[in-house]
Order: sequence, then C-alpha cells, then structure tokens
Amino acid sequence: MEERKITMHGNALTLVGKAIQVGEKAPVFYGLGKKLEPVSLEEFADKTVVISAFPSIDTPVCSAQMHHFNKMATDFNKDVVILAISCDLPFALNRYCAAEGIDRVITLSDYKDLEFGLKYGFLIEELRLLTRGIVIIGKDQKVKYVEYVPEITAEPDYEKAMEALRQLS
Repeated sequence: MEERKITMHGNALTLVGKAIQVGEKAPVFYGLGKKLEPVSLEEFADKTVVISAFPSIDTPVCSAQMHHFNKMATDFNKDVVILAISCDLPFALNRYCAAEGIDRVITLSDYKDLEFGLKYGFLIEELRLLTRGIVIIGKDQKVKYVEYVPEITAEPDYEKAMEALRQLS
C-alpha cells in the first residue's frame, strides 16, 4: 500500500488506509452521535452528503471549519446533509456546538472504532486523529469530491467543495 503523508507545521505525518477516489462507491461507516448512538452513512442514503473531517474541535482552524460548514448549510435544501466528523468525544462536540450555536450540521465521533478514518484514509497514524478534509457523496452513493488538506493547520478549499455541490444540483 502506498504511504501517504500530510504535514503539521511542516512536520510529516502518515495517513493510514487507502485514499478514497472520486467515482468510487462510498464505504459505509458508523460514527457515534450526540447521545453515543451509532449513526451510519446509510441513514442518509437519499441525500447528498458532505463530510467535513477535522482533527479536534478545540483548535482555531477546526472551529473555523465548523462555522463555515454550519453557515454553508443554509445555502442548500434538505437534500443535502453535512456531517462533521472527528475523533473528539461526543461530549466535546456537543459542548462546542451548544456554546457556538452550531445547529445545521450533524456531528459524529470516530474515536471508538476509527471506522471512517480507516475506510476513507483520513486517520493520522502518529496522532490517532483524523486529518482535515472534505468528501462529498452523491445520492447514488458514489464519491463526487475529495480533498485531503496537505497541511493540517490550513483550511480546506471551501470554494472547490461548493462548486462540486453546485454541479450535483
């Protein structure tokens, strides 16, 4: 398997798992929801799904990413769902969303089984956290857009993701 790297402050980190590609069938995964309940990607099979992956909600860049996607959610109809996923505990995600008024995205925690991180190639081996990035899955369950942000302290390319979403409308 090809070794993939990202950086954090210029220092190399290893991504575990195969990089997902546009056109592939989106792997089904489970994350933990707000009440520690398992939530499956299959629950959103009739929707376009935007996955916003990030390392930890308690960092400025991750917070900015969360706010951006919460605002972006107002631009789309009910056929688009935004999942924000990290290895933060559900309690931390709930606390953050309540304090920051984040109410238009669904938060999922990958801390328990790392299923999303492994199946989508977002897991950082050295940190046991997810790398930053975006995945868009169409209603046909195929991957339509993927971004693995090469420097984890940088924000994703929101405009490219928005353009990919517009093309699905």
